[in-house]
Amino acid sequence: KLSKSLSWLLRHGAEKEGFKYLPGGFLYVDEVLKKDQFKNYTEDDIKHVVAVNEKNRFAIKDDRESGRLLIRANQGHSIQVDDLELTLVDNADDYPTVVHGTNLTAWSSIKTQGLSRRNRNHIHFAIGEPGENGVISGMRQSSEVVIYLNLQKVLQDNIKVYKSVNNVILSPGDQHGFIPSSYFTQVLNRKTSRFLLLFCHYTQ
Repeated sequence: KLSKSLSWLLRHGAEKEGFKYLPGGFLYVDEVLKKDQFKNYTEDDIKHVVAVNEKNRFAIKDDRESGRLLIRANQGHSIQVDDLELTLVDNADDYPTVVHGTNLTAWSSIKTQGLSRRNRNHIHFAIGEPGENGVISGMRQSSEVVIYLNLQKVLQDNIKVYKSVNNVILSPGDQHGFIPSSYFTQVLNRKTSRFLLLFCHYTQ
């Protein structure tokens, strides 16, 4: 529960709760703990959640001037945040496998409209499939459908791509906030091991 509440606050709800992001998207932990939904938790609880989070969703550090503890979400924001330490991706060879996980219901619209960042700042991708060595974030383990991205084509068409500090590939998409299906190389149904799309040719 604490992890979910922190994710919502740090990614989406900071301004609604009266916070103003510090540089890098950080908030002071002691101020977060004053809010009703966090009043039963301590700084040690926050540190524990950050330490055990398998996807490294959060980062904490001490403020250099005051010594107060700071926390942020590493990615996934729907609010504009500066200085998230995102690295610009400019070489597709660095990431040979870039995938987006979704479900079969969502795929029915994605195959015609493309991937949308929706209310977030970026579309999220993993650098490999869940369970592969080093892949901890960017895609849910429960994803039914895996969309493989043609990263080279995306970069050639000047669509911005970044990597977060917890190794999630992020893209704002095109000028409309989409990555069309023409940038997919293949789409796999994980349950049936059957391709739903292969090199931009749909199967029935």
